[in-house]
Formats: sequence, structure tokens, C-alpha cells
Amino acid sequence: MRSRSRPVGDDPAQAQAQAQAQAQAPLLRADRGSLDPRTLRADDLRYLLAVARTGLLVTAADALGVDHTTVSRRIAALEKRLGVRLMERDAEGWVLTDVGKAVSESARAIEDALVRVVDAVSGQDAPSLHGTVRVSAPDGFGTVFATPALARVRRRHPRLHAELITATRQLNLRPAGFELALTIGRPPRSRLVTEHLTDYALGLYASDEYLARCGAPATVADLREHPLVFYIESMLQVGDLDIERHLPGVTPAFSSTNVFAQLEATRLGAGIGVLPAFLADRARLRRLLVDEVDIRLPITLAVRREAVTQPAVRAVRDALHQEVADRAAELLPDGSGRTPRSDERLP
Repeated sequence: MRSRSRPVGDDPAQAQAQAQAQAQAPLLRADRGSLDPRTLRADDLRYLLAVARTGLLVTAADALGVDHTTVSRRIAALEKRLGVRLMERDAEGWVLTDVGKAVSESARAIEDALVRVVDAVSGQDAPSLHGTVRVSAPDGFGTVFATPALARVRRRHPRLHAELITATRQLNLRPAGFELALTIGRPPRSRLVTEHLTDYALGLYASDEYLARCGAPATVADLREHPLVFYIESMLQVGDLDIERHLPGVTPAFSSTNVFAQLEATRLGAGIGVLPAFLADRARLRRLLVDEVDIRLPITLAVRREAVTQPAVRAVRDALHQEVADRAAELLPDGSGRTPRSDERLP
């Protein structure tokens, strides 16, 4: 059951005070030669890995089935035994220090060994994936493409938990709360590892009822005489979707932050929608001004740097690539879709 309270470690004001306290009272670096491995609790490493994967104490606590204070206490105990700082707080969550990264890499081997023990006892020949993989994606693309990809991975690995967060927003350059993120456009350089996943097309669409009632625009200039359906400009967080870039001087008459609301409004005849082809074609809407308005945007796949080598993350990434490759005609209906070359993919 998920905790509803806001953890102390995830409150910005309290986190700042905690960070200042850490700076004022740094840990003493232990003499590595004096460390006795028998004094370490291997179970504490699970807590470190959980926070490293999510960047948030409360999310890590949910994944482990404990209270966030337990997570904080166990990591603090591990840091005390090792005599080094393993994690640091930034504006968005917790990140591993250089020493923390090295410790977590070794910890994953222990975690994987425990999983293999469970598989051996349960009689499974092939190693199974486990844990939780959280994916962030735009509303439309996440629902239509990420969902079946995650479902495919879950069928193969029933012990793996998949979480999908959908919202059309700018990629968070400070990775916290997800392992993989799908975003519209090409993000600036960050500590995330990114790759091009696919392109998709948007166009102008209308319902038969609307066209019978209002007629179809003959030119782009005629759009000013028709109500447009698109995002709320003042709340749009993705620059590549700025309507002024694609249709200068045209202002939406019906706006929503949710692409499915835009699709429904267009289907009901509220106006002409600027919609992804993979949604509009499913709704059997009519494409307008095909040659004049043909918007192509990229979808970028981003992975937390420390999660790139995790088997579960790689399985989800591969499933996403397979999904867009199998359904390229839906993304770019004219057949111009392409699968990224091997040198464009994550290692």
C-alpha cells in the first residue's frame, strides 16, 4: 500500500536543511584496510539500490514495502559503516556519489545472485526479471505504444512490475522517479542517456459531421476561419508542439492539456484538430491539407545513467524499439518511418 504522507527526505525545505547538516558534519572516510566485510549488512544494499533507481525516498519505500524513514535509516547505517557518503540531495531527488555508483554496481551482483537462488529453488531454468520499472511517456504515445510494449515484457516476466506515468511535458533533466522516459523532441544535453526512438506525424483532421456543416479549408490561410483544436498554449511544456512553429497566426478555439480530450473534441465536431496520425486514423477522422500541413516530430528515449545496464530496463527498451518498428506505418502513414540504426541506440 503506497504511503500518502510526504517524506521528510523529499520535502525541499527540509532536504535543504538536511543537506546543510551533511555538509557541516561530513562522514569520516574509513580506512579501507580496516573494513571487515562481515560487519556489513548485505540487506542494506537493497535500500541503496532502490533509492538509486528512483531518486526518491518515498518511491523507494513503496517498492520495498517499508516506510521512508526505514529507507533513510538503513542507508545512513550503511554510510556510517563504510565511512563514506553514498548519496547526495539535489533539486529533484537523491543521486549517487561517485563512491555510491561503485558500491551500487557491486550491490547489483548480490541482488542478481539472490534472484538466481529464488529461480533455482522455484525450478525456473531461465533467469527471470524482477523489481519495478517505471516509464514516463506522453499521454498518446504512452497509451498506444508504451502500454503494449510493457504488456509484452510482463507476459515474459510476470515477476516484473511495470509502472507507466503519462503526461505531455518537457523531459526532466534531473532524473528522479523513473528508469526510462519518452519525450517529444530532442532534449538538451543532460546526465540522462538518450537515443532517438522514432518519428511520428501530426496533421489536420476533422469529422465528417464537421465538414458537412462547416466545409473544409482550401488553404492554410483558410484555417483562420475555422476553430482549431490543440493544446493550451500557456500550459504547454513541450516547445516542439508550439502551434506558432507550425501554423503561424492560428489560435486554437478548443484547447486541452490532454491529447485524448483533443481527439474527442475533434470527433464530436468541435473543430479541426492538430492530431497525431496514430490517434486520428484510429478514430476514422478525415485528413485535411495533407501536403501543406505535415508535421514530423521525434520521440526521444532517455534512461537514467545508472539504470542503463539493468536487465529489466534493457528488456523494456528493446520492447519499445520492437513496438515502433512493427507499427511504423501507424506513426508515419506514408511509409517514411524508419528504425534507428544500431549506432543510434544505447549501448
